[in-house]
Amino acid sequence: MKLINYKSVAPTHFNNEAAKEVAGRVVAGKADGANNFCMRIFEIAPSGFTPKHSHSWEHEIFVHAGTGEVYGNGKWNPIEKGNVIFMPPDEEHQIRNTGKELLLFACLIPSTAPEL
Repeated sequence: MKLINYKSVAPTHFNNEAAKEVAGRVVAGKADGANNFCMRIFEIAPSGFTPKHSHSWEHEIFVHAGTGEVYGNGKWNPIEKGNVIFMPPDEEHQIRNTGKELLLFACLIPSTAPEL
């Protein structure tokens, strides 16, 4: 068993033209012996965003704090604390923080996908 506070994992920061003010942490992955899934925690600062992209695997996302928007099905959709997002394979998607607080969410991906 592994029991940690997610903040004990050093973040990988993304801050460029494709992704702005994003911190990602792998909290359960290959290094932990997770054979089926990888759990990542992302923090997006106000006005920050993930890259707009698509790939062959699905995402399961739980929004823990903050407000923002997720791009999916060809449009922007509002998200807030408590929302669950299922992003199917090959669908273009992006998440952005439209609020004044940190947007915090957990994201599950298959173990065959790159962890970050």
